[in-house]
Amino acid sequence: MNRIILIIVMVLACIYTQAQRMLPGQKGLEISTGILAASEIDQHYFINLSLTINGKSKGYWILGTEYTHQSADHKILQIPLETYTAEGGYSLRMIANPRKSINLNAAVLCIAGYETINRGRETLPDGAVIQNKEGFIYGAGGRLSLETYLGDKFTIVFQGKVKILWGTSRDSFRPGAGLGLRYNF
Repeated sequence: MNRIILIIVMVLACIYTQAQRMLPGQKGLEISTGILAASEIDQHYFINLSLTINGKSKGYWILGTEYTHQSADHKILQIPLETYTAEGGYSLRMIANPRKSINLNAAVLCIAGYETINRGRETLPDGAVIQNKEGFIYGAGGRLSLETYLGDKFTIVFQGKVKILWGTSRDSFRPGAGLGLRYNF
């Protein structure tokens, strides 16, 4: 029931808002969270904080940081796999309604960061040794986002994303999906 009410409120907000959208130079602060593909939300999630700067054309620049947490099973242990990244890229508006209250954007990102496995400890409590190495990673990413405005200042962002990372001893292909909120200055 709460979902239905939330959807109705979002649709009404999109219909009745008439503020100017995507003004050149306008900035926004976005926080988003989500899950990595085919995983459980309590063990495999990401948190992202980004600054957006609208360009002169139909898009905006993205500068952000992201924390990703995953875990691997080893007997009865959960081994934490954490990634800290900085991201930068450009998001281009693909489709929008005439009022620009609902936008579909596609982004390309450059990624650099550091990943840790078991918080730097190579030996597990049962004496097993972790073979994967932690270290610096880099790569590229893509993001497809559906954005809708909730008034003049707030935007809800539904996103699907994928990262391809090099320098990692784990999976280099990492898809995910999430939900975010952007405050436009």
